[in-house]
Amino acid sequence: MSSPAAPVAAFFDLDKTILAASSTLALGRTFRDRGLVGPQTAARTAYAHAVYLLRGADHIQMERMKAFLAELVSGWETAVVSAAVDAAIQDVLMPLVHTEAAELIRWHQDNGREVVIVSSSAAEIVGPVGHLLGVDHVIATRMQVVDGRYTGVIDFYAYGPTKADAIREIAERRGYRLPDCFAYSDSITDLPMLAAVGRPHAVNPDRRLHEHADTHGWPVLNFAPPPGGLPGLLRLTRPSPHALGTVGAVGALGLTAGIGAAVIRRRRRRR
Repeated sequence: MSSPAAPVAAFFDLDKTILAASSTLALGRTFRDRGLVGPQTAARTAYAHAVYLLRGADHIQMERMKAFLAELVSGWETAVVSAAVDAAIQDVLMPLVHTEAAELIRWHQDNGREVVIVSSSAAEIVGPVGHLLGVDHVIATRMQVVDGRYTGVIDFYAYGPTKADAIREIAERRGYRLPDCFAYSDSITDLPMLAAVGRPHAVNPDRRLHEHADTHGWPVLNFAPPPGGLPGLLRLTRPSPHALGTVGAVGALGLTAGIGAAVIRRRRRRR
């Protein structure tokens, strides 16, 4: 009698892979409405989100995101954050889900594969999103909590090589045979995660990941924007090089998100 085949998993990045945006930054307005941040911080968050969508993420930007996240949540009550996420998830985050991503998750599960979200966003956000999508497991950034409040210390940052380490750990625990497993991401920063499996896929990839995928013969998937589109600044996903330079200049000057959006809209009208 032959032994049963080892289980296979499909590993998905979350931000700009399953979702068309950053799950953390998309909640900036929700955090403002709940009194967790002031208007200035909410504006910084909106602007950071626009830049993230325009430029993607490299190592420097991910390290800045880590520092921003730690500073942002320091002192917040975990119960308040959970309530904010629960209140916003249906109206803010789920409309950002790529239809193709949701269908791909279901296809993997229909074919007997477990689905794992592996995200640098906080577990308090990734967990509820994963629950609504019906995935089997979630790997996410974990923040230190003392007396019901975040200390600003990040215990585990699910980014770069640590994503690959976490994938290998869950594979050993669950018995996955990694050469048969799938992985999906948009960013070159997830190259360790993609390289950890035998079936990597680039999804709406940034330029460097697209080049790597082409060189190594990896499939490249292009997901359409969500059916409802992206609100406000989040529509700024494919600027011209001139507009991209404008965004960089605005960021360097430290102007508000509203001014940055006005400049970009003006450039787009000229085109």
